[in-house]
Amino acid sequence: MSALITPTELHERRRREDLTVLDVQFTLDGRGPALYADGHLASAPFVDLDAVLAGPAGAGGRHPLPDPDVLQAGLRAAGVADGATVVVYDQATSLSAARAWWVLRWAGLTDVLVLDGGLQAWRAAGFEVVTDPVQPRPGDVTVRPASLPVLDADAAAGMAARGRLVDARAAERFRGETEPIDPVAGHVPGAVNVPMSDLTSDEGSLRPPEELRARFAEAGVTPGTEVGAYCGSGVTAAHSALALHEIGIEAAVYVGSWSHWVTDPARPVATGPDVSPGW
Repeated sequence: MSALITPTELHERRRREDLTVLDVQFTLDGRGPALYADGHLASAPFVDLDAVLAGPAGAGGRHPLPDPDVLQAGLRAAGVADGATVVVYDQATSLSAARAWWVLRWAGLTDVLVLDGGLQAWRAAGFEVVTDPVQPRPGDVTVRPASLPVLDADAAAGMAARGRLVDARAAERFRGETEPIDPVAGHVPGAVNVPMSDLTSDEGSLRPPEELRARFAEAGVTPGTEVGAYCGSGVTAAHSALALHEIGIEAAVYVGSWSHWVTDPARPVATGPDVSPGW
């Protein structure tokens, strides 16, 4: 079943259902709250990716898993109740919305949708955007962590050896030609590169399933393949997991990703292009 919802579908469902909509706009330089203040869906509170959907940066990487108690408190403050249908959105690409979708499912929520194309698509469809902050009635959601499989460094290396470990970063970062954020350039040996930019349209929506299926197949990812995903810090990897979900393939996420991999100098580093089938 698709985890995506279009602006029109969301608009219609909100007229007849009690949906919980969360704004998770995010940038690496921390401008999520400012973007929220500039415009958001009516009745949608802001949920901070750094503070709620991830733990503090450190030995576990730049965006490790959140503490379950912190996550539960943040979701309750946003009005999330047990059994709720939750819709998450960001600016356009569903990058941070996919992280929210994945974390909420890891936390045991079973009905989580992503607004495809985010706030940009919502605006383009002519629907209302407001600027006033939202203070919802507190929810009673109970977080049940570890409801999805998670990879650590050893498991990610094993996945690259026996299945497919998808690296979602830009090709030049994967090849080790540049590394603007982390201290070491390169990739996990045996990983295959499917950049996030290959999975989205110019407007930010996910590409149609047939195009996603073809792109992943180029990297040797087909139904029945054991798949993991990683990126720089575990955010874009969730977007890969969302894209794979849309074609019926469930991927385990290496949350620490490259920012965790390079904390141990004993871990091997590969550079250059991948050698996936068809490349």
